[in-house]
Amino acid sequence: MDHATAGGAKLMSAVPPRLRPVAEVLAYGILGHHAGLPDRISDSNACMERRLEREQAPLAREWHRHMPHDFDAISNELFGVMRQDQTKGAFDLSVAARMVFSSLVDADYRDTEAFYARFEGRQPDRVWPALQDILPELRGRYERHMSGFSRRSKLDHTRADILTHVRGKAALAPGLFTLCVPTGGGKTLASLGFALDHAAAHGKRRIIYVIPYTSIIDQTAKVFRDVLGEKIVLEHHSSVDDRAQNSEQRDKLRLAMENWEAPVVVTTNVQLFESLFAARPSRCRKLHNIAGSVIVLDEAQCLPRELLLPTLAMIDVLATHYGCTVVLCTATQPAFDSAELGLGGLPLAGRELAPDPAGLARELRRATIRTGAEMDDTALISALGDTPQGMVIVNSRRHALELYRGAEAAGLEGLVHLTTRQYPAHRRLIIADIRERLKTGRPCRLIATSLIEAGVDLDFPVGWRAEAGLDSVIQAAGRVNREGRQPAEASVLTVFRAPDHAPTREVARLAGAMRQTAARHEDLLSPEAIRDWFGEVYWQVGADKLGAEMAQLMKLTRSRTNFPFREMAERYRMIDTPMVSVIIPGEESAEDDIARLRVAEVSSGALARALQPYTVQIPEKARELLRVNGKGEFAAQELRGDRIRAGLQGLPHVHPVV
Repeated sequence: MDHATAGGAKLMSAVPPRLRPVAEVLAYGILGHHAGLPDRISDSNACMERRLEREQAPLAREWHRHMPHDFDAISNELFGVMRQDQTKGAFDLSVAARMVFSSLVDADYRDTEAFYARFEGRQPDRVWPALQDILPELRGRYERHMSGFSRRSKLDHTRADILTHVRGKAALAPGLFTLCVPTGGGKTLASLGFALDHAAAHGKRRIIYVIPYTSIIDQTAKVFRDVLGEKIVLEHHSSVDDRAQNSEQRDKLRLAMENWEAPVVVTTNVQLFESLFAARPSRCRKLHNIAGSVIVLDEAQCLPRELLLPTLAMIDVLATHYGCTVVLCTATQPAFDSAELGLGGLPLAGRELAPDPAGLARELRRATIRTGAEMDDTALISALGDTPQGMVIVNSRRHALELYRGAEAAGLEGLVHLTTRQYPAHRRLIIADIRERLKTGRPCRLIATSLIEAGVDLDFPVGWRAEAGLDSVIQAAGRVNREGRQPAEASVLTVFRAPDHAPTREVARLAGAMRQTAARHEDLLSPEAIRDWFGEVYWQVGADKLGAEMAQLMKLTRSRTNFPFREMAERYRMIDTPMVSVIIPGEESAEDDIARLRVAEVSSGALARALQPYTVQIPEKARELLRVNGKGEFAAQELRGDRIRAGLQGLPHVHPVV
């Protein structure tokens, strides 16, 4: 029986015309609780309008008992989250519809799960402690962890001062905050301390720490587990590896990934924001658990510019209507303030948590940026050969591979190649090896793409960076002399133009803005230069295309809603690429799971999660070429939703570069 359509139709027929928008907000969830949130109007037969026009299946009279009668009270609740501005008000109501949908879907999933658990005589473990119940213990663990740091150097004292100042603001009213601390200032632990104290002061339900890249999430999750305990932190992202957990804990973590009931969640921008704009039930069922959270957006400057306005609008709604405190945490604070960005910006004036960001930028300066050089691969290899430890960051995987092969042919010692062409589990091993080489003074010459820039704790004496935006250049400079062991003047990041490797159009635009900024500012690490560059990139560009279109799409009249949920889900993609996933069987556990793919009874979703740490993204044509040449094969079953479809065979484990 199509009970979803029938339920939506019964609801719409029971509501007076003046309350039709309220009924539609509820009907979106009823109609979509299996197939996903529908658009109200579209060319598809799955849209709300066409489904409600169908002949309805007969329902048992039981539905009468569950039909709400006080629609005026429901109307007051829903319209109470709408602001006077028409565009903001429509968006507010669309998010309310998403929250209702999330609550319904999660309840429905859990009810079904409980039914089958009773039938099969098992009891799934979904019980997580409430954050408020364990906060005294967590704060005590945090205090003990922080007391273990020495305060011998000037940097140690600066980090301690920053921590004290940030935690001192935890009692401020919930809402939006910024935390602008240069690389090396300890902002990760400072933001965690603020989140714990703020949650205690204001009764928050959970802490959600959001990171832009999966390449750096492991180290942050490890820090949090070391501080707070193994069984408190849920790590949820596309390359999560839960093999270190015992089977009982692993099952619990997988269940928690579905609806984020853990007290502390570490996740990615993609997982958080694409879920908030999603239409699929499985992706949306966590949304209601985001309410009442402290959300720390680490490396906030990495929010994609082409999606900026809808992303900021969602942040604003979470803080305004759903009890969330959001901390925009970065070393290079972008121009998200409404006074700077204008229409669509956030009210951030007076909400900085750090003490004197401009003074900290001067005090914590560890490197010098030099611009203007043109260097081909021969010059780069020669420069690398003159230093036993150094890094080169380029803009493409192709350039990184060519440069690595050239350096290898030149006989350079300690070469390390790091890009997203290596699977996540392998990248973790490579980064650990880099740290060990740097620590012990062994030769370490890294050739990488930008994946190491945001948050990866590496400390090279010198570096080279292909031209890019100033935010990327500053992040690269944060990997040079990170711990301040040598003078800033001797710790140079050279920004170069690569004559044989032209950047993409977007990177070229950002690099052009950086050159203009460099012509006006001697010190590119100064707050004035950073503000100037963001002015070029954000303020003068104006509203992003999707944000402007969203304002037109999210319409609301006195008698109807017009929420295109599926269209927005399709268009809000932080990673919008024709790339496909392939599995690299470089480790025994991956080989075992690939073998399990051939067993039809095995859950594809569970295998997808297990194999994510062993996947890389390549163009579809490249995957077909591998298959034709006998280097890859399709598994017996296709893993729907996770797009893990092929297993590569015969590739060397040491350098699994496609």
